[in-house]
Amino acid sequence: MSRQIFVNLPIKDMARSRAFFEALGFEFEPRFTNDQGACMVVSRDHSYVMLLVEPFFQTFTKKPVFDARQGTEVLVCLSCGSRAEVDEMVRTALAAGGTAPNAPQDHGFMYAHGFEDLDGHGWEVMWMDPAAAGAAPAAT
Repeated sequence: MSRQIFVNLPIKDMARSRAFFEALGFEFEPRFTNDQGACMVVSRDHSYVMLLVEPFFQTFTKKPVFDARQGTEVLVCLSCGSRAEVDEMVRTALAAGGTAPNAPQDHGFMYAHGFEDLDGHGWEVMWMDPAAAGAAPAAT
């Protein structure tokens, strides 16, 4: 069985968040998108991010919604097809109002950078050399 993943993120402003992620080239599934939630397609048939305005997000949990600009609970990591694609996605995120809290990291077999979206959620963007991916050293 092939599984799908739906990452749910609380957001403050639907129009601003949609515009930000559309600037990065993401599309939204109209059947599952309205003014309360938007289904952002990461990988058709497999990976989605549900952008949910905070009051609606709150209906899914009894825990308080944490402000992602004040701390981190999760980092979303997206793979890219090349180093250039990593750099372009971060450049586009910054131009759309995001921030880059860290410098790029080049490990030879893997290149990574990242950005924070308008609500402070961390997005890591990485490329891994397919030939070296299986031979990568274990983290210490």
